[in-house]
Amino acid sequence: MAGGLQVGDKAPDFTLTSQAGEQVRLYDRLGSGAVVLYFYPKDETPGCTAEACAFRDSYEVFAEAGAEVIGVSSDSAGKHAAFAGHHNLPFTLLSDEGGRVRKSYGVPAVLGLIPGRVTYVIDRGGTVRHAFKSMTNIGGHVNDALEVVKRLQSA
Repeated sequence: MAGGLQVGDKAPDFTLTSQAGEQVRLYDRLGSGAVVLYFYPKDETPGCTAEACAFRDSYEVFAEAGAEVIGVSSDSAGKHAAFAGHHNLPFTLLSDEGGRVRKSYGVPAVLGLIPGRVTYVIDRGGTVRHAFKSMTNIGGHVNDALEVVKRLQSA
């Protein structure tokens, strides 16, 4: 993953606004377990909706494995609230308007324009344990992250 965070790197801490208007700090969420942090381009686009719904459909399994799912895009908290409501998303969506956090994680833009799609699994110590980058392999984001989370739980 040229230019992005690598497995073994320390995940940059950040605080962003959730779809509920709350300030969410990454490191506050790590104490109870792993965080599956996925960056995606835009709410209500076909690929992003498919990805969000795939995470939604596997949400219970992630929760049982002690992991929290958090989605990040540059959409506003209000757009996130509508997106989450429209698709019954049970997890946190964070608004990274301006892309500051995306840049700190080294998430690339496709063709220099479209924000990339990258999923990280971060352990409770703040270390990146998995990084998966693909604009089209939606299932890979969910399935690979779930495998890593289950390995972390059993370790």
